[in-house]
Amino acid sequence: MRQQTRVTYDGIAWAFVWAGFPLAGAGVGWLLRAVAGWVAGLAWAPLQGPFRLVASIREPYGTLAAVGVGALLGLGVALLATLEVLVLVIDDDAVALRRGGVERARFGRPAVRGVFIDLKHLVLLGADGAELDRQECDLDVERVRAAFERHGYRWLPGDPHAAHYRRWVDGDPDLTGPAGALLRARQRAVDRGEDRDRDEFRAELARLGVVVRDEGKRQYWRSQGQ
Repeated sequence: MRQQTRVTYDGIAWAFVWAGFPLAGAGVGWLLRAVAGWVAGLAWAPLQGPFRLVASIREPYGTLAAVGVGALLGLGVALLATLEVLVLVIDDDAVALRRGGVERARFGRPAVRGVFIDLKHLVLLGADGAELDRQECDLDVERVRAAFERHGYRWLPGDPHAAHYRRWVDGDPDLTGPAGALLRARQRAVDRGEDRDRDEFRAELARLGVVVRDEGKRQYWRSQGQ
């Protein structure tokens, strides 16, 4: 049986997610209950109806309800956060990237020429400077590095192609045709926070030999061979 290394949040981080968010939600619920009567008395304050309703519930039921609802909302946030956590499953033959229990990508060992962290993203580098995948990653970098090196993958201190990126500007004469149109559409997706379209456009650009990275809402690009 081949050995695998699974990298995700450690125990402290999971405790923060599953205890911290519900406790924070309960605290917010308690605070809203505490100020509900005061806010309801302000003629200019918005949401007068909901605040009056909260203030009208007699104690201790009002506080218990507010704290309970806040805690439940915190649990919901914790669940959403859990679904977004990147999980790496690495062995000597392949690396799999998962989110929410679903395998999003898998790459065989020979295809992965290098691995590095760039701007809070895990990047798997392939042949000829191509990026196999780029995933948001807030896992502990040292644990990620150790896992890849344990199975013989090449860990890089940074992007070896960083010097070749240039900022995308609409109308760039070096990016005409489909690549220019895709970067234009991708910029709209980045501006609107449409993550799925952003990633799909990245994949389309990769097939055209254009590699993209983001800094905030700014796009930078390079040719795959650079």
